[in-house]
Amino acid sequence: MGDEQPHVVVMPPDPEGGRAVRIGDQIAGRAFKFEDLMEFLRRAGWLEEAGWPPIEWRGGDPKAWPADPREP
Repeated sequence: MGDEQPHVVVMPPDPEGGRAVRIGDQIAGRAFKFEDLMEFLRRAGWLEEAGWPPIEWRGGDPKAWPADPREP
């Protein structure tokens, strides 16, 4: 990736337990936990060692994750 950082937005938790994640102008998917968000960033080309781009949190901070309905 170049020096330009995409705008990363994590939307408020939805009724199903996920948070939509937008990277730049694309929806990357729904995250059910912080690790899901990190995976979306990795897929977009961000490496943890280089540091993550700024993230805008809407409707809750990085700790606001509803229970994951995928887990038993």
